[in-house]
Amino acid sequence: MYYVYILKKYGGSEIYIGYTSDLKRRFKEHNAKGRSWELLYYEAYKVRKDARMREERLKYYGQTLRQLKQRIKSSLIIAK
Repeated sequence: MYYVYILKKYGGSEIYIGYTSDLKRRFKEHNAKGRSWELLYYEAYKVRKDARMREERLKYYGQTLRQLKQRIKSSLIIAK
């Protein structure tokens, strides 16, 4: 499985979008060296190509990210 994920910085508004085949390992890497990220959202895909394409759309097409933020708006508010 491949995962597209969104992290949010604790106490801030910075978000990070990425994809990986090992979500637990990647989350630990993000939080290494005193960084504090919170996992807000993820999607699972069977094929790497699909995950990569979704990550690119979220990163580079503002409309796609705006639509997703609308879907998870309660999570974004709670995470603050």
